[in-house]
Formats: sequence, C-alpha cells, structure tokens
Amino acid sequence: MCGIVGYVGDKNASCVILDSLRRLEYRGYDSAGMAIDGADGIEIYKEVGKVADLAKLVEGKNPNAKRGIGHTRWATHGGVTLLNAHPHSDRNGQFALVHNGIIENYMDIKEQLQREGVAFKSETDTEVIVHLLSNYYDEMKDMVEAMVKLQETLSGSYALAVIRKGDDRKIYCVRRGSPLVLGLGEGETFCASDVPAFLPYTRSVVYLEEGEIAELRPDGVTVWNSKGELVSKDVHTVEWDVTMAEKAGHSHYMHKEIHEQGMVLRTTLKGRISDGRVDLSKDLNWTQEDAQRWKKVHIIACGTSYYAALVAERVFERWTDLDIRVDIASEYRYRNLRCDPETLAIFVSQSGETADTIAAQRKARAEGAHCMAITNVRGSTLAREVHSILLLKAGPEIGVAATKTFTGQVAALFLSALYLGRLRGSMTADEEARLVNEFLQIPYKVENVLEKENEVIKLAQKYHDRQDFLFIGRGISFPVALEGALKLKEISYIHAEAYAAGEMKHGPIALLDEKVPVMAIIPRDMMYEKTLSNVLEAKARKAPVIGVCTEGDEHASKYMDDYVEVPWTDEEFSPFLTVIPLQLFAFHVAKILGKEIDQPRNLAKSVTVE
Repeated sequence: MCGIVGYVGDKNASCVILDSLRRLEYRGYDSAGMAIDGADGIEIYKEVGKVADLAKLVEGKNPNAKRGIGHTRWATHGGVTLLNAHPHSDRNGQFALVHNGIIENYMDIKEQLQREGVAFKSETDTEVIVHLLSNYYDEMKDMVEAMVKLQETLSGSYALAVIRKGDDRKIYCVRRGSPLVLGLGEGETFCASDVPAFLPYTRSVVYLEEGEIAELRPDGVTVWNSKGELVSKDVHTVEWDVTMAEKAGHSHYMHKEIHEQGMVLRTTLKGRISDGRVDLSKDLNWTQEDAQRWKKVHIIACGTSYYAALVAERVFERWTDLDIRVDIASEYRYRNLRCDPETLAIFVSQSGETADTIAAQRKARAEGAHCMAITNVRGSTLAREVHSILLLKAGPEIGVAATKTFTGQVAALFLSALYLGRLRGSMTADEEARLVNEFLQIPYKVENVLEKENEVIKLAQKYHDRQDFLFIGRGISFPVALEGALKLKEISYIHAEAYAAGEMKHGPIALLDEKVPVMAIIPRDMMYEKTLSNVLEAKARKAPVIGVCTEGDEHASKYMDDYVEVPWTDEEFSPFLTVIPLQLFAFHVAKILGKEIDQPRNLAKSVTVE
C-alpha cells in the first residue's frame, strides 16, 4: 500500500526522494508527492498519476533542499484527486506529513477540530493527523511529547513521517501497525516503508517497533518508545544489494522474477539439506519435545501465500501424523477455533507486513500456540513477533504479482514438513533421503521448464483475446490451478475461475463452450486418470483444452488442443514445475494486451491495512 520515504543529509533531497519513490512504485499507488524545505518555509509538490509526473513538476521548480519527505498514495479515504494526495499540511504551514495506514476514529477527531475552527481541504483521514499534531505541538512545544499524545489519541494503523518548519535538519517518524524502516548512511539518514527505497545509499537499517518514535538527523537517529522513553536500537545489515532490485535486462520485474525461481530454490535449500536429510536447527529453535507436544498445525496466509499454504497442506498430511488446517488470515482471525499450546501456527507472508496475517498471529499467540513465520523480510513485523522464523532468501520481489516468492514459500513449507516429520518419527530415514534427493533436482527442472517459454508465448498469442478461462486440477494440482487463475486475473484483467476438477459437474461445466478455454494442470500423479476424465468432459462441450502435463504423456496430443510438458518428478514436487507455464502464460497474455504488468490496477504489493 502507500509508500513513504524521507531524507535528511547533504544531497539534493528532491532527487533522492524521487529516486526512492520510484523504487517503491511496486507497492501500487495513484498519486505522488513530496514536501521539502524552501526559501520561505515548507514547499509541497504533488501530482495525480505516476512518480514520473511528479518528477516533471519538480524539475520545473528546480528545488535544492537538504531535507524532505515523499509519498505514493493508494486511495482509501477520499478519491484520487490532487487535494487528497500527500503530503498534507496544517493551517499554518508549520507541519507537513505523509501517512500509510487508516485512522479508524478520524471522523470523531475531524468533527472536534471543525468545531474548533479548522477548515479541511481534503477528504482524507491523514489531514486530521497533521492538524491534531499541530495543536499538540503548540500546546507542548516539544515534538516527542506531541507525538506521544498523538498516539494516545489515534486509533487504527499508521506510519508517519513529519517535517516541521524551522527544524531544517530533522525528520520525525512514528509507526503503529504499518511498516517503517530507517536507513543510516554516511552523513545522511533515511526512512521508508520498505528497504529497497534506500538500498542505493545504505544497507544499514534500524527497524522501528510498534509505537516507537524516531528523530532523524544527518548524523544518526534517536528513538523513543510510545511513552516517550529513550530506547536503544540495534543496527542490521541488509543481505540484499541494489542489483537484486533491478530488472537486469528483462522487460519487466515480473519476467525477471519468474526466471529467478531456480536460484530462489537453491538459496532457500542451501545450508538446510545435508547427507540426505533436512536440518533446520540453525533456523528454528524447535526441540524434539516441542515436535512431540504439537498435535495440530494451522497454516494461515492471504492471496498467493494462501495458495502456497494449500500446496503445503498436502505434504504435511503425507509426511507428518498431525492434524492440518489451512485458513485465510482475514477469516481465521474472526473464527472461534481451538488454538492452544499443542498447536504449531505457521504464518506465511512475503512482506511480513500483511495486516490480517499479523492480527491472526497475535490471536494465535495469545491463545498459547507456538507461532512461526515464513517470510522474505527478516526485520518485518511478523518476523519480529513470532517464536520462530524460516526465511525464503528470495531477494526483493518488486512485481506486484508474486511469482518467485510463491516458489520460495512452498519450498520453505516443504522443508518444515520434512523436518517436523523427522522430529516426530513419522517419516523413515530412507523415505526422507529419497525425497530430499529429488528436492535437490527441482531447481534444475524448473530451469528446464523456463526454456519452454517460446511454447508458452505461442499459446498466449493464440488465446489472449478470450474473455474467460477455467483452470482445473486435482489433489496437489488444485491450488496450482488457483494460483494460475489468480496470476491471469491480476495482470491481464481477464476473468479466470479455478476449480477442483472433480467439481466440474457441480456447476462450472455450465460455463463451457468453444469460447471458454480450460487450463488443465494434469501431471502424471495418482489423480491423473480422474483429471483426464474431466478433460474429456470439457472436450465434449467443445471447450479448447490447454494441458500442463508430464513429458511423454501419450494422451496430451490426443485429447488436448495445446499443451506444455514439464519434466517428471514425484507428485509432491510437481507444483514447482506446473506453476511455471501458468506464470509465463499470464505474463505474455498481459504483455500482448499492453497491460501494466508490474503495477496492475487497484493492487498493492503489501496489504498493510485490513
């Protein structure tokens, strides 16, 4: 969702802010703006549209400030208008402020401020914050005390970056429920919603905890807790570098990230497999007693992460003797489910900042569950709150539509299931060794599938003008169908449904005719014959069938109009291979249609509000 950046140092602040905002464009937005120091006070520049539009506006003014804050807005309260774009200022021009999140009690505060004579220019909840802060500062004459009182008044989620007229070498920040990270450079300091914003300048970061207030200066930061008490903060070094967040010759970030999946699998497996067994003891603080105590596993996630969890559900059922349930975070947090010290609760989130997933984790932890995070961001809110964490090691994913992190999440979940199976004694050493040896071959088989991209391009050229698609699969291939349909919807805006193939006769078959292609995920597995019968049902209704099948499948050319073959693997590992043609198909359909692939409309990379 909305992106925040801030800079104080000796460089041209407007240039740094524009550069940093470009690196946050993947989060999704509809307007952009910045506030910087000017000759007569704080100057605000904002535009509806892209960061490039803001850059044109700023270029004409040629500002050369040394401090400023910037923002990309994804509309929540109020429409996409110039007045609603951030930054917002108070009536005296004393403060400028940018905000990510939602203030739940903003209407009550707004009505009170209006009774006091404050005139509002926008429809946003954010403008309420800046007027309130201005009042508190006028009363207290101290920024930290004013921000402590601000937190006591506001309900909801927020990350704020604030500049005050006269404090020309300081930026103030606070976060509660929305992400904010600080960057420490040589004679300069940054704040941002996500690390890639300032990666070209520094890899030294400080993660703010809930309610913490920070003062940024060129020589460093000072941090207070929500009560205004000084706290000491650790400085972390980010493992990513700036080249990992660039396109590297690809036309789009999504295309680059699809092609990185072999590498992601290698890095996720590296150091976690040896001598035919999985060893996660360097990552997880689990003991054999812990594993024996747990009786059930809850896996909770949203979106693509949820589909990764559904894939993993099948192997947890096979490789462990535990009761397994998978749920959508936004549903789980409101259900009356039994969650206790006998529960291992696994929370899957690429960013570690998904609001519903974090809230679900807090619910499970409060009820006594052992909470584990599978995430791509070590310093994220989710990673800091759980009992144990398993990192993906996927590097930054910039494309809004997840691809390589889906693969990384499935791999991390599979490793967890194998490790748990061994700790509980529900898997023999020979079976573990057999599975691990095949797991190590999967990165190479993924790259084999990627070499078939030209075949997928031809399919995209043939079918890009269709308005509806039906994706089907059985067993472990059903969640792959869900993920394939989601990818096509996300970036091409074509309507796509996914069903368990066995449900065809329970409704979806009514949709089929020669205009509705069926994408069948049909590897050679225990459900193959059943899925093939569903393919024949589709063919009988004259629907074109596109198959994703195993190399050497003699039925593919007989019963399917088109198909892409993937190498053979154990059926548990087939999702790593069968998802690749679906990702490539969605990408190339969207490319042919001229869609904005890396930043699809109405979507954001990290959903940090409910």
